[in-house]
Amino acid sequence: MLSRWVRQILQATVYDVAIESPLEIAPKISQRLNNNIRFKREDLQPVFSFKLRGAYNRISQLPKSQLDKGVICASAGNHAQGVALSGQKLGIPAIIVMPTTTPDIKVEAVKRLGGTVVLHGDSFDISNKYAKQRAEDDGLTFIPPYDDELVIAGQGTIANELIRQWRDVDYVFVAVGGGGLIAGVAAYLGDVAPHVKVVAVEYEESACLKLALETGQRAILPHVGLFADGTAVAQIGELPFEVLQLDKSDGSGKIIEPDVVTVNTDEICAAIKDTYDENRSIVEPSGAMALAGIKKYVAQHKIENKNMVSIVCGANMNFDRLRFIAERTELGEHREAVYAVTLPEQKGAFLAFCRALQGRNITEFNYRYNGSEKAQVFVGISLKNGDIERQEIFEQLQADYQVVDLSDDEIAKLHIRYLIGGHGHLPDERLFRVSFPERPGALLRFLESLGPEHNISLFHYRNHGAAEGRVLMGLQAGKNSHQTATQENEAQDSLLKTLEQINYPFEEITHNLGYQLFLK
Repeated sequence: MLSRWVRQILQATVYDVAIESPLEIAPKISQRLNNNIRFKREDLQPVFSFKLRGAYNRISQLPKSQLDKGVICASAGNHAQGVALSGQKLGIPAIIVMPTTTPDIKVEAVKRLGGTVVLHGDSFDISNKYAKQRAEDDGLTFIPPYDDELVIAGQGTIANELIRQWRDVDYVFVAVGGGGLIAGVAAYLGDVAPHVKVVAVEYEESACLKLALETGQRAILPHVGLFADGTAVAQIGELPFEVLQLDKSDGSGKIIEPDVVTVNTDEICAAIKDTYDENRSIVEPSGAMALAGIKKYVAQHKIENKNMVSIVCGANMNFDRLRFIAERTELGEHREAVYAVTLPEQKGAFLAFCRALQGRNITEFNYRYNGSEKAQVFVGISLKNGDIERQEIFEQLQADYQVVDLSDDEIAKLHIRYLIGGHGHLPDERLFRVSFPERPGALLRFLESLGPEHNISLFHYRNHGAAEGRVLMGLQAGKNSHQTATQENEAQDSLLKTLEQINYPFEEITHNLGYQLFLK
C-alpha cells in the first residue's frame, strides 16, 4: 500500500512547466572517486532550478476562486522565478515580494517571467512578513518555498524520475536549505526504494538540519552564511523536519542517513569547477553542494564502486561571483597550499628558499622589507598530490625554516594575502571580521555608525558578487600611557558596544596567526 506521501508525489502536477530532467553520467569525477557518479540536472529546468516543481504543484491545485485572486510569495531567488512562471502558465496574477537589496539581474528575471515585483524591506524576513500580511489583506494565496505539503510533493517528483532512470542507484545526495527538496525525495525513496541511502548536504555556515537533528528540535542558527545563498536558511522547515523523521517502509532506519555532510566554501567552489569540467555548465553554489558532499562522504567512509546521484539543484549564478570562486577552487581541490615562512633578511635568501622547494611551482610570493633581521613571507605553492604533498612540503620547509601552514585559515585566504606590506606596531589595535549586507550604502552606514572616536587602523574589503560583504578591520581602542586600568577597560567596552549597536555580525580575531605574523 502506497504511503500518503507517495500518492501525493505521483499525483503532482508539475509537467505543464517542468521537464523530466536528464540523469547524466559524470565520467571524470566517477573515475577520480572510483564510484559511479551521475548528475540529476535540475539546473536545466526552464527557471534553472527545481523550485518550479513545488511552486506549480501548489498553485495549480488551488480552487478557481483562489486562482482568480492571484498568488504572492517572498523570495529573492529560485522560488520567485518558479512562482512567476507558474502564474504566467496559469494566467493569474503572481506578486513576488523581494528585499530592496535584491540584485537587478534577479528582479529582471522575475519580471521577464510575468511576475509583478514589489521591493520591500532590506531583508528576507521583512519581505516575508509583508507578503503574508498582504496575502491576508488582499485575499491572495501565499505560496511558501518549502514548508507546505504540495510544495514538498512537487519536489518529490525528482525521486520518481530518478528511480525510473537508474534502478541500481545506491546513494542520493541532496543539498538542504529549508528542507522541501530532501523531504520530497526521501519520502518517496524511503517507501518505494528503501535500499537507497539519502544523504543530506549542508553548507557549514547554514547547517540548520544538522542542528535540528543534534538538538532534537528546530533550533535557529544565530548566524547564517550567505555564500550558498540558495540554501541560506536559519531554521529547517516544520513540515520537512517532521517528514525527515519518518521510517523507511522496510524498517531499516530513517528515510535519511543520520549523519549530515557539511561542506565549506572551498569545497563548494571545487565542486562548481568539477561540474564545469564534466559538462561545461556553471552551477550556483547550492547547486554544487551535493557533489561536494559526495566527494567528502566518499573520502570519509572509504566507499568504492557504488552508484551515486548528485542532484544539481540550481544554476542561477551571478557572473561577478566567478572571480572569487576561481580563486578559492585551487584550495578547495587541494591544488594549492599557502604557508607563512620566516626567511633570513639577507641577499640570496629567496634564491635559497626556491632551491629548497626543489623545483616546485610557486603560485604566490608576498614580502615587504621591514628593517629586521628576519623576513616574513606569504607563499603559495602548487600541488599535484593534494594533502599528502602539502604535508611533505611543510616537513621539507621545517627542516630549514620556521613555517606555518595557513591553507585552512579563512582570514589568511580571504584577506591577509592581499594586505601584506608591513606591520602596524600598534599596541592597542584589535582585529575584527564584520559581515554586512552587500547593498548600496551598507558600508557607509557602518562607517558612520562607528563614529570618530574609534580610529580605523586597517581595512580590507573586496566585492565578490555575494549577498554579503566581508570586511577585515583593525580598530584602535584608544589605549594610551595616561589611562588608568579602569579607563582602558571602559574604552575596550565602548568599542564592543559600538559594534553591537551597529547590528552587523562581527567577531574579534585579534589572535589570528596570519595577522600576528604579517600585520600586527
